[in-house]
Amino acid sequence: MKDVQGSKNFHKKETTRSITYRLPEKSVRELEMEAENRGISQNVLIKQIVDQYLHWGRFASKISMVPVPAKILAKLGSNMDGSNMDGSNINEIIDTIKPVIKESVMYMRGSYDLKRCIETLEDYMRASGMVSDHRIQGGIHNFIVQHGLGIKWSLFTEQLLKEIFHEFLPQQSIKFQTTDNTVITTIALGSDWSEHDY
Repeated sequence: MKDVQGSKNFHKKETTRSITYRLPEKSVRELEMEAENRGISQNVLIKQIVDQYLHWGRFASKISMVPVPAKILAKLGSNMDGSNMDGSNINEIIDTIKPVIKESVMYMRGSYDLKRCIETLEDYMRASGMVSDHRIQGGIHNFIVQHGLGIKWSLFTEQLLKEIFHEFLPQQSIKFQTTDNTVITTIALGSDWSEHDY
């Protein structure tokens, strides 16, 4: 989830360094075409590729992540039972994957806390092609996830985020706005809270 305060990104400016790498001519041409198609500079594209690899790609095979097409996830989601009063099927799935999330966060980030957990989930969503955003208004944080997989996945996402926040902040009030393809989680964390600051 990209951090946005009002309309400004509040990440600290990173120190940069110029380097030179040799790449096959064919790879350079493909990178040039991809950057042009996206309407971004080659430098921005290369940074995105490197960031995705460093934050997610290098860990994916080590934590046994398998890419699954969105259509398959949507079909699997249609079989989740979140419509009953206790949402037992979704809760069973979450109970199964929460330890996996914890182990993955510990391996990738070296520790397990709310900031590292949220940052890891953001990296996963980015690598999976989901749209996410983190907006701050005063001390109120809105975590927005657009997955495009249907209402069952929205209910699943809502419940998973509720469990994660309650694990670390059991007394904190959380509000959700949920549609077929979007979940907005609203929680007061303070104006200085950032999942990238640990």
